[in-house]
Amino acid sequence: MGVIDLQAIEGAFRTLQLHFPEINRDLSERRDTLDDEVVVNLLEGYALVDRWIEQGVDLFAMGNLHYWLDLNATVLCGLQGAEDALHRRLLEATEQRFYEQPDGGISEIVGWHGRAEGKDVWRRCAGVFIRILSEPQLFIEGNHRTGALIMSYILAREGRPPFVLTENNARAFFNPASVFKKSSKRNFVMRVKMPGLTRAFAGFLEGQANGAFLAKAEAPGKSADAAAVPAH
Repeated sequence: MGVIDLQAIEGAFRTLQLHFPEINRDLSERRDTLDDEVVVNLLEGYALVDRWIEQGVDLFAMGNLHYWLDLNATVLCGLQGAEDALHRRLLEATEQRFYEQPDGGISEIVGWHGRAEGKDVWRRCAGVFIRILSEPQLFIEGNHRTGALIMSYILAREGRPPFVLTENNARAFFNPASVFKKSSKRNFVMRVKMPGLTRAFAGFLEGQANGAFLAKAEAPGKSADAAAVPAH
């Protein structure tokens, strides 16, 4: 049994789909349509995160950075789409960018997370997400979605609910995210503002955390088969 309730997350996404056209009109920067392919790919990403947590995978260990690329490939192409020639070219270019970015790439993010080990989990999530999204972005495409999954990994690994985009938090997520996206990590002013932005976004993450997205612990001594047997 995993730590993330994938069924609850899918329910939230389906509700968000219904309301997304209205939400999108209110955003400072319009987003792409939240279609079924996007939802399915995201759910596959959450399933990967859940599996890796169960397996004890450390995404921040230097030998495990390829998992970040796996997540990005999943949100863009799905688990089966990476073999397509068009997708393969994008993923190859993304891998080169991921490892060779001279300033603000994966090594900077992993280094910052290591230095922030003593900070609370919300602050670490916010700092990692801002560094994924701000210029130069970590991936060529899919930074918002992959960043949300990385945050979910950090949170759920420590017993906190994963971050899930819902109809209630979408506006509060996308509008500051647009600010992060337009900001440069190489800019001195941005470096000065980064701690304040991180605190503010950490407060948002903590405020919208929803325990419904965590898997319910099975009662001691009660197997799934036994639970399925009706009482007489």
